This record gives sequence, structure tokens and C-alpha cells, in this order.
Amino acid sequence: MPSLTRVPRSARKPTDDRRAEFEQRVLTAVEDLLADGTPFTEIAVQKIAAASGAARSTFYRYFPDKSRLLIRMAELATTDLFAAAETWWSAEHADQQAGVVRAMRAMIGGFRDHRYLLLALTEVGSYDREVGAYWRSRVATFAELMRARLEAEQAAGRVGPRLDPRATALILASMVERTISVAFAVETGIGEEELAESLGRAIWLVIYGDAPPSLSFGEAASSAAGADRLRRDVV
Repeated sequence: MPSLTRVPRSARKPTDDRRAEFEQRVLTAVEDLLADGTPFTEIAVQKIAAASGAARSTFYRYFPDKSRLLIRMAELATTDLFAAAETWWSAEHADQQAGVVRAMRAMIGGFRDHRYLLLALTEVGSYDREVGAYWRSRVATFAELMRARLEAEQAAGRVGPRLDPRATALILASMVERTISVAFAVETGIGEEELAESLGRAIWLVIYGDAPPSLSFGEAASSAAGADRLRRDVV
């Protein structure tokens, strides 16, 4: 006789689905608890578990300590944030500066959506070795993507020969990460659109500001400038 209480195997959620659902509940709970200004270190595990509708024992089965909890929550919160920038770095850049501005706009929006958690990550990462190592590794992975693209652009003649891809990638990754963090940590009076425009412009100029004229970027402008020089020479 079939059990009246046991859920049929075919009706049970796969383990990965259950974990993803639980992690999203925990992420929402942690961000709600941080939103009132309580530091992450002062939020008890029992409080997070209760806010996410889980038993303490269940919580520890997924997250053995608060460092691992914060790291996993940061992974979830930054997926879309980094994806926007990674998409731009993998694109053709035919839309020039406007493209990087859009990427910065998306990154800023992603940070805003998870600002309490990501600001907590920055704070805790400054003294928690495991959390700090995770975040430095995440930013370093992003910088490595930049370095590879800068080397490819340089080989194609679209980036100036004096640009150092590795150093420039480190500078750009650090600039974006710190600028957005500071913009949300303190009152700067700078709007999100102003921030996106300024970051986009800075990134574009660092990469292509001293690049040789190319067909891919600014062909019309280069041609017009050449025509003007030719006219001046003729006169």
C-alpha cells in the first residue's frame, strides 16, 4: 500500500533546486537584517536561520561558519554584476565609449541591489582572511580577463604599444571596484548616471586614449581629421 505521507520521488525537488531556493531565502534574510545598519559580525546565526525559515541545524549543514556564508552570499549577489562587465570585455567594442558606460551602469545597478551585503563583504574582508582571499581572487579573475583582452587589442594594433596590459588591468579592476564601493558607502552627491558616465569615460580613455587610428574605432573621425590636415597642407 503506498504511503500517504511520503512524497513520491518524482514529485520531490532535485537537491540542487532545493539548495538554490534555500540560498535565495538566506540571501534575502541577510540583506534585510543588514539594511537596518546592524554590522554583519553582530547578526547571530540563529537570527539569520529564523529569518530564512530554517532550523539552525539545517543552516549549518549548508554554511559551516559565517565566513563561508558571506562568501556564498557574495557569489550569488555578484553574478549579474560581473556578468555585465565581462560581456563588454568580450564584445567587439564597436559601440565605443557608450558600450562601457552601459556596462558600468549595469554594474552600479547590481551593486545597488545588493549594497548592504557587498559593503559588509568589503568590511569583513579587511580582517577576515578567508573572506578577503575570496574577494581578492574574484577581482583578480576579472583583472585576468581584462589583461587577456588588452593583449589581444594590442596585438591587433588597436591599443597603444606603451600600454602595459597586466598593470592596466589591475588598475582598471581596482578603480571600478573601489569607486563603486565608496560611492555607496558614503554620501558623495554623485548620481548613478554621472558615476557610470565618468567611469565609462575613464576606462575608455585609459585603454584607447593613445591608440593608433584604426578602422574599428573612430574611422570616420580619423578620416575627417586626415582630410582636414590634407586641406591645410594644400592651402
